Amino acid sequence: MSGTRRDLLDRQARAVRLGPRSVAALALVSATGVIAFGWPLLADSASGLAHSQDAPWLFAVLLPLLVAVVVATIADSGLDAKAVAMLGVLAAVGAALRPLGAGTAGLEPMFFLMVLSGRVLGPGFGFVLGSVTMFASALLTGGVGPWMPFQMLAMGWFTMGAGLLPGPDRLRGRGEPLMLAAYGAVAAFAYGTIMNLQGWTYIGGLSSGISFRPGDPVHDNLVRFLAYCAATSFGWDLGRAALTVVLTLTIGATVLKALRRATRRAAFDAAATFEEPAGDSVSGAGPRAP
Repeated sequence: MSGTRRDLLDRQARAVRLGPRSVAALALVSATGVIAFGWPLLADSASGLAHSQDAPWLFAVLLPLLVAVVVATIADSGLDAKAVAMLGVLAAVGAALRPLGAGTAGLEPMFFLMVLSGRVLGPGFGFVLGSVTMFASALLTGGVGPWMPFQMLAMGWFTMGAGLLPGPDRLRGRGEPLMLAAYGAVAAFAYGTIMNLQGWTYIGGLSSGISFRPGDPVHDNLVRFLAYCAATSFGWDLGRAALTVVLTLTIGATVLKALRRATRRAAFDAAATFEEPAGDSVSGAGPRAP
């Protein structure tokens, strides 16, 4: 196959491209997530902080927003049932991978798959994939609780970030796995830090130098929060980052090729065409004799 032909196929391997409606929907759901994670830092001491109280409301808001992202993506890109099928397959695989390392020093192989999927399929598809995968894995493992909508948001951002990395149509070869490994390492720590912020407010009121204190200045609480992360979850996040890097550098290139091949064969961007039956297109055919 010529280099020009191969380049054309590589460009076609990106299933979802962000349009104005997709960007607006992603911005709305991301703004909602930032508020949901960060509002306790601005609350006073009498606010009765507990994410167990706001999580049902967040989940009720998050689901319609996720549907809005899907609808906006379909409207912008014309996705069809094949894209939905691929979303379901990847979400099922990711949900099945999560229990393999749960509870073992942060070794969670699903993060590796989310990085590569977001890279190939784009940020809009990636955000929905990350959120749906976390929802499915929570149902599979029984991990349903007030933390679940926050996990869905954080995983959606994690996967979307991979789709926003530069050079999706040009960067190939050894450079791409290196970039994805670096992103996976940083994003693994970022995911853990964001989820710590969700759970950290639960321990407010304890007489500890790393406890959350409602009503204190934001700067003081952030200093205690960083100390909390270093003391409680650094090792877990390090294990998640290390496994993501190792899997990306060892089998990442093979998985990327498989995902791109499946995306090309699905031909998400191809318009449906209908051919006229051969019998009706014969020129000069007159009426049949009685």
